[in-house]
Amino acid sequence: MTEQRHKYDYQVKPDSAPARVIRMVGTDCRVLELGPGPGAITRYLHANGCRVTALELDQEAINLVAPFCEQVHLCNLNDPSWPTLLVNADKFSVIVAADVFEHLYDPWAALKQTLPLLAADGCLVVSLPHVAHNAVVACLLNEDFAYQSWGLLDSTHIRFWGLKNMQKLFEDAGFKIVEAEFVVRGSEQTEFAHFWHDLPASTRAVLSRNRFGNVYQVVIRAVPHAAHGNSLQLDSL
Repeated sequence: MTEQRHKYDYQVKPDSAPARVIRMVGTDCRVLELGPGPGAITRYLHANGCRVTALELDQEAINLVAPFCEQVHLCNLNDPSWPTLLVNADKFSVIVAADVFEHLYDPWAALKQTLPLLAADGCLVVSLPHVAHNAVVACLLNEDFAYQSWGLLDSTHIRFWGLKNMQKLFEDAGFKIVEAEFVVRGSEQTEFAHFWHDLPASTRAVLSRNRFGNVYQVVIRAVPHAAHGNSLQLDSL
């Protein structure tokens, strides 16, 4: 019998958001991974010599990710007391949150809570979905906010960001963005391709002029405001 894969398990494809997260983390780091799921990214971090502590809510995912971690804590990131799980832990050189903050009721508070956990020269590596993708605009123009079981409108997403909102998310939490990469996907390559094709050609032509309309996800490396490095503006990329 074929073993059923966990809902959030996936292959890390080249040039995907997870591949970019892995690259930005680097090698031989002390990592705190928020919401690793069954460990699609964690396996690569472990193979790259990283020492990973993970916080995860799903017990099945914990069982799968544990072999690749030094420690795994059962944790609900919606509970504002979650940092107490790490009260005796050393500071982390990298904190990873790959497609996590969109699932939280208060991602602004959660992001602020990561700041005291970072080493002096530490950084955050975060991936976020971009709700202003042309395919989502196509859904809205079709009067259908089309929740799915995965993707930009995953039915478990409760927070949404455009580029300016992402920028403010980090700045308000005490961070500055020092590196960012866009994962680009044409509307016809998304889960909403049929909504895109249902639009009049003239509307598609207008939307195609949107400079950031094909940005599907954004992968960000951020450091505390006081750290070295110039702040990067996402809408200037």
